[in-house]
Amino acid sequence: MKIPGRTAGPRRRTFAALFAGVVLINAAMSTTSAAGTLVFATVAGAGWGGAPSAAAVAGTAVGAIALTAVTARRGRRTSLLAGYAAGVLGAVLALVGVCWPAPIALLVGMFLLGMANAGALLSRYAAAEWYAPERRGFVLGAIVWAGAIGAVGGPLLLAPLARLVGGAGWPPLAGAFVLAVLATAGAVAAALVVAYRPPPVPTVTLFGTGTPIHRLLGQPHVKVAMASMLTAQVVMVAIMTAAPLDMHMHGDGLGLVGMVLSVHTFGMFALAPLSGWLTDRFGGARVIAASLVTLAASALLVVTSTVEGWPGLPISLFLLGYGWNLAFVGGSGLLVRGRVQADQARVEGLVEAISWGAAAIATLGSTGVLAAGGYVLLSPLAAALLIVPAAFLLLFQPQMVRTIKTSQDRGQQTKTE
Repeated sequence: MKIPGRTAGPRRRTFAALFAGVVLINAAMSTTSAAGTLVFATVAGAGWGGAPSAAAVAGTAVGAIALTAVTARRGRRTSLLAGYAAGVLGAVLALVGVCWPAPIALLVGMFLLGMANAGALLSRYAAAEWYAPERRGFVLGAIVWAGAIGAVGGPLLLAPLARLVGGAGWPPLAGAFVLAVLATAGAVAAALVVAYRPPPVPTVTLFGTGTPIHRLLGQPHVKVAMASMLTAQVVMVAIMTAAPLDMHMHGDGLGLVGMVLSVHTFGMFALAPLSGWLTDRFGGARVIAASLVTLAASALLVVTSTVEGWPGLPISLFLLGYGWNLAFVGGSGLLVRGRVQADQARVEGLVEAISWGAAAIATLGSTGVLAAGGYVLLSPLAAALLIVPAAFLLLFQPQMVRTIKTSQDRGQQTKTE
């Protein structure tokens, strides 16, 4: 199935703009999260160092719902513009909070930056709307992969920016927030390039406008996607948040900590196009099944790594990142089955909000569980959660197969007509 040729130009332009926006927002988030932790720990004490990151996660969860409402009323482009504009305001407020210093302004700024992050996350669905169903998995993966460029490249600019703003008499860590102001402004410019409406795609519409949300969430593929994405997010965040602290407790230096974090980030983003291709080739459900196996193997390996020493930790955290990626892309692939409309956007936003809301709780609770029993306690607890999406896969797989077959049959009928 092909999109009409006259849409090729707007499609390419839209994809490039969405890709660029994700790169810029991830660069802003990766730098300000690190710098915000150091700033807040200095101002409010080490115990509160994680507050800016928690505010950003909360902003992402709230932003997913708010921007989805904008999407339903005004379309994807307006939603992206609103999210990225909130990011500009947040970056400016956070910059003021660092230079003043004003901790509350920093927290509010990080919350608004989190809303921009929600826009970047939801933009993968905006890209998928421009492509036929058999290519959407790869497109989703490509947009997710864009996050790797920003997440890896952004922190590399911390040191030169610190020297630059320090020479101007500003606090060195303010450089991260100067970058955030520029990056979010660039993301707004990129959103303006996004074509206003996607082209018509001759596929079956799964949801009608105005359908009650409980009916939307009751679809078998939505249940599986939501359970898998939520669980993968919680497992990944719970194990990863505790990793630097556990390494520090075992005497590992910052160099090793940084290396492990880089390997994990690579696993999260770099292979996303492969995950997308697997989703197109084998279907979202099978990719999700692979993600559950990968996450379980990671959780087991984390425990053995803490007993035998750190060399196994980079491998386990790479698997953790890629297991999350498989669930993220595979679950997204399930959500974009059929033509994306206002109700479908509601489902996407709600799944995103629930996943990030759960991640905020996992972020706050993981280090407490680690302190109580180490990874020997934390990892099995996290791995036990994987039983839920596994049960959903087994329970709803027959219904999903029937639904897919019905959609394919209707699609063939539509093309014939």
